[in-house]
Amino acid sequence: VQLVESGGGLVQYGGSLRLSCAASTLILDHYHVAWFRQAPGKAREGIACMTSNGSSTYTDSMKGRFTISRNYVKNAVDLQMNSLKPEDTAIYSCAAHAARVLQSFCPLIDGWYDVWGQGTQVTVSS
Repeated sequence: VQLVESGGGLVQYGGSLRLSCAASTLILDHYHVAWFRQAPGKAREGIACMTSNGSSTYTDSMKGRFTISRNYVKNAVDLQMNSLKPEDTAIYSCAAHAARVLQSFCPLIDGWYDVWGQGTQVTVSS
């Protein structure tokens, strides 16, 4: 397992959680990293991604509530989630794609990423 997510759990409506995607054998500075989520019965949905040089992209509906950031000390990429709603309930997964070229854009397309974590459950109660 090369990516491990943590920080999920049960939170009340309006609460916050901070997820972390840590790498054990990868140096995440050299990867574009994204967060996705999948709710029961729904397709996987992209949330945000960050290129190896720090440019970030968000799905429009996630802007303002979710923030992606790199933790260089911990070799991790975090996802801060605020103002959570019951519809945010899902399994949250991180994924990485080796940065072979310098680029300022990362796609929120799950097929583009080739290293995945196991996911962490986030449940928001009403």
